[in-house]
Amino acid sequence: MRTPAVSGFAPGRWIGRVTAFLIAGVFVLFFVIPILWLLLAGTKTDRQLLLGNPFSFGSLGTIVDNWNALAGFQQGVIWTWLGNSAVYSIAALAITLVVSIPAGYALALTDFRLRRPLLIVTLVVMLIPNTALVLPVFLEVSSVHLVGTPLAVILPFSFFPFGVYLTFIYFSTSVSRDLLDAARIDGAGELRVFAQVAMPLAVPVIALVGFFNFTSNWNNYFLPFVMEPGPKSPVQVGLAELLSNVALFNPTSAGSVTIQLPVLALATLVSVAPVLVIFLFSQRFLVSGMTAGGTKE
Repeated sequence: MRTPAVSGFAPGRWIGRVTAFLIAGVFVLFFVIPILWLLLAGTKTDRQLLLGNPFSFGSLGTIVDNWNALAGFQQGVIWTWLGNSAVYSIAALAITLVVSIPAGYALALTDFRLRRPLLIVTLVVMLIPNTALVLPVFLEVSSVHLVGTPLAVILPFSFFPFGVYLTFIYFSTSVSRDLLDAARIDGAGELRVFAQVAMPLAVPVIALVGFFNFTSNWNNYFLPFVMEPGPKSPVQVGLAELLSNVALFNPTSAGSVTIQLPVLALATLVSVAPVLVIFLFSQRFLVSGMTAGGTKE
């Protein structure tokens, strides 16, 4: 006679589940605790932040005081920094989309000479760290006398081989060549096929490339620091200037401290707010873009 199995009991499966939950819990704590601390830091005074409970809420009045201190720093330079970041990021984003989407389409769905070498070069350049390219890009921009101008930041920001690769993958896996051939048979030229057939199908990947490019541009520190010193700096370089005015990080400024730690924390939240808002409004397109090509019918 067979011994009936104990229903619902499988030691290996439960051990795997518990291990997975423990690992996930560690990662959640690792990421959530710093974010929670940062959100609460702007509600406190400097003394409360250093000596009080790190996860306690300060007061609404303190938030207002910290906000006024941030807005009044150097006559509201935070708004200038944010405006600079918006100009650089949006202008570079527009150029990136105009270049990356057609380039990825051409590499995926058209045949021409040097197509394979161009794809290999795109992959190789995509793997090079951005910081390794800052010096040669600076020398190149300096040779045409653009250092210190907005184009010194916008043009390098527009160079986005990862966007070309994403578009290449999307068109290779999610757009049927037969559909494009049918449009050509109906008399449509290549530009019309791309604009009226391929582009409407590429909305998810356009959103994905746009989000990654905008986020990369907005958070970039090193390149703008080298190319655009002074009042034309974006917000990430501005945060470094705020940091230099905090005595805890710059003891030489102890005699003329103008920024407290809670104000710096509030400035950090302000600097990431635009990216967070864009993510919340575009997440549907981002998810569909990330999963495109995962299944084939």
